[in-house]
Amino acid sequence: MTNEIISRVSGNLGHITLNRPKALNALTQNMCDVMTELLTSWEADPAIGAVLIDGAGDRAFCAGGDVILLHDSGKAGDGRAEQFWRTEYALNELIHRYSKPYITLIDGFVMGGGVGLSVHGGHRIAGDNTQFAMPETGIGYFPDVGGTYFLPRLGMAAGQWLGMTGARLGAGDCLALGIANDFINSDKHAAFTEALGKAKLDGSEDAVIAVIAKFGSPGPMAAPLPAALNAFEEDSPAAILRALDAMDGEWAAKQAVNLRRKSPMAISITHEAIKRGADLDFKAAMSSELDISLGFLKTQDFYEGIRAQLIDKDRKPKWQHDSLGDVTSEQIEQVFRPTSQPLQFL
Repeated sequence: MTNEIISRVSGNLGHITLNRPKALNALTQNMCDVMTELLTSWEADPAIGAVLIDGAGDRAFCAGGDVILLHDSGKAGDGRAEQFWRTEYALNELIHRYSKPYITLIDGFVMGGGVGLSVHGGHRIAGDNTQFAMPETGIGYFPDVGGTYFLPRLGMAAGQWLGMTGARLGAGDCLALGIANDFINSDKHAAFTEALGKAKLDGSEDAVIAVIAKFGSPGPMAAPLPAALNAFEEDSPAAILRALDAMDGEWAAKQAVNLRRKSPMAISITHEAIKRGADLDFKAAMSSELDISLGFLKTQDFYEGIRAQLIDKDRKPKWQHDSLGDVTSEQIEQVFRPTSQPLQFL
C-alpha cells in the first residue's frame, strides 16, 4: 500500500481518497496499482455496495498523471512510462465496466488522469469549484485515459474543441455536456459522504441515487455554446483553423490563437484520434491509445512541451513544426503504429 491513497470501508461503502494534495492529487504508478487492487477486491466483496472516489485538499480531485516521470522515462528508455500507461489504461477499463455503483466527487481540478478516473464511472458529481480540462496538446501530447472514446461522444464539435484546445469547463458546462451528471454543493460533500456510509447500499444504482437526491441540486446554468463551435466539425485541423479565422467574434478568435500556441503535431494526432475513436468500442479505444502514447515517446514535441511547461517553465516551446500545414500524414500514421505487445485488460 501507499500513503498516496487513503482507503477505508464505511458500512457498505468502499471509499478511496487520492492523497497528494500538494501535487493536486496527480497519479503515480503506486496509486494506480493500489486503486486497481482495491477496486478489484471490493467488486468481489458482497459486503461492498458502492465505491466513492474523492481527492484530498480543497484544490483538486486529480489534476493529471506523473508527467515528469513519463518525460524522464522516455528519455531514458527504461520502460516506466509504458508500464504506467498499461496500468492506468487497464484501470480506466475496469472503471468503465465496473459492476457496482462507482461515484466520484469531481470538485476542483479534474484533468488528464483525473478525467480517466471519473468520466467513465456512473456517478460523476460536480461541486462549486469543478474545473475540467484535457490540456495535453499544450505539452505536445494528446487526450488519453479514454479521451478518444468519450470526447467524440459529447458531439464531434465539442469533443474536438475540448481535445484540441484544452478548454477549461466549470461545473455548469460539465453538467450541460454530460461530463458530470449530478451536482452537490462543495460544503455538502462531507455530509453526503457520511450519509453514503450509513445508507444500506446493496449494489444497486437506486440505493446510491436515493442518497444523491437528498443532497443534490440542479447546479449552475451553463452559457450556450457559441455557433462558432461548428468550426470544429471541419475535416482537418487546418480547415478548422481557417474556419475560425473567417468567423467574426471574440470566441472564434480566441480559439484560433489557442490552437496556434499548441503543438501542431499533437493537434493533428488528437484530431485524428478523436475521429477514429468515434467508431471504436472502449477496449479498442484504450488499446489504440497505448499505441499512440508509445508513439509520442518518439516525437520531439512530447519532450519539448513538458520541458517548456513543467520543467524549465519558460512557456516557450520550440515545436517541430511551425504550422499545422507542415505536419504530414506519414508522421501522423507513424504515431498510430501498433505496439508489438497489445494492452492487457484486467
